[in-house]
Amino acid sequence: INAEYMGPVHPGHGKKYVPTLVQSTRPVLVFFNQKTRKMYLRKKNPRDIRWTMTYRRINKKMVSIETIRKRATKVKKVQRPIVGADIETINKRRDPKWKIEVRAAAREAALKELQARKAKSQAEAKKVPIKAQQKATKAAQKVPVAKAPKKTGR
Repeated sequence: INAEYMGPVHPGHGKKYVPTLVQSTRPVLVFFNQKTRKMYLRKKNPRDIRWTMTYRRINKKMVSIETIRKRATKVKKVQRPIVGADIETINKRRDPKWKIEVRAAAREAALKELQARKAKSQAEAKKVPIKAQQKATKAAQKVPVAKAPKKTGR
């Protein structure tokens, strides 16, 4: 927390000043000590008071250490092969066209398999004798009769 007139105030130190004129929208201020609070209430400008951080900062009284800006090394992206796949196959699989082609091939294979199954079931249906089909339909038509509920002694 930065205090008025002084620099940072560490946790557990300083006093907060809440302006309470009717309903104030002004911010809550933190003061380092009574001296700084009284200066604020007297409306003294901290730029004119020699011992304040604001004055010292403006008039360059602080010890300035030249900061050398460190340049971060640029990260170079290098593609490396994974065990079982070289770079070419990895790049090929990342390509969206490859995914579309694979899905289309899978779809065609599934359709061929479905057609083969249908053809096989139709061939089997032709082999089954007519009487066996009639028995199967009669068994399906029979509906089991629902039993009446049991009577209890109550």
